[in-house]
Amino acid sequence: MSIKSPEAFRTISEVSKDLSLPQHVLRFWETKFAQIKPIKRGGGRRYYRPEDIELLKGIKYLLYNDGYTIRGVQKVIKEGGTRKILKKENNINSFTDSENDNIYLHDQLDNKSHSISETKRKKLLNVLNDLVSLKNKINQE
Repeated sequence: MSIKSPEAFRTISEVSKDLSLPQHVLRFWETKFAQIKPIKRGGGRRYYRPEDIELLKGIKYLLYNDGYTIRGVQKVIKEGGTRKILKKENNINSFTDSENDNIYLHDQLDNKSHSISETKRKKLLNVLNDLVSLKNKINQE
């Protein structure tokens, strides 16, 4: 399988896999967010532009990480446009690739007040490190 350039259009299955979202969720979001406009070709096949994918990443982050509702995200877009979501998405730290990054993330968490105990936080950090290690092993194969 060849690697596509960053500017290439993506099918719904590629976007679904990249964002770890089911295809039906992407189709549903198209009905809720008019800004998501994939190009539709023969047979209704969807092709997402890079801008569409970045917007989807931002929407996913607001919904799944920041706890927004769909209506809340719609309000954010109405008030600030898609630029605010795209800007926010670009500042997101995705899964870290090294233990040092996890330690940095842990230090950041220490600087904020959280409702979970230190013991739970350490357990979660260990789980995150295990997941990152597994991800790295999979990528090496």
